[in-house]
Amino acid sequence: MLIVHVHVHVKPESVDAFKKATVENARQSVQEPGVARFDVVQQPDDPTRFVLVEVYRDADAPARHKETAHYQTWRDTVADMMAEPRRSVKFSGVYSKDPGWEQ
Repeated sequence: MLIVHVHVHVKPESVDAFKKATVENARQSVQEPGVARFDVVQQPDDPTRFVLVEVYRDADAPARHKETAHYQTWRDTVADMMAEPRRSVKFSGVYSKDPGWEQ
């Protein structure tokens, strides 16, 4: 498993539009065979900050994800909504109680 945390800081006036576009991308993403999980979380004390928690089944899945039409639509839709460039941090899975988790 490969887990990617994508940190996003959105312009205040774009929060609702960002959420709408990102939830749609997440709904489509979890249908990809290489995506085990895709969570969208928002920081309570600063609603302009989000983390996308993307869990991939293998190391090649993120590249396949970025080739999908829904990802490319999301990327282009939210580009001007960003207050700063998004950044990602990659992790390796150690343990999860979720069904289907593979070490």
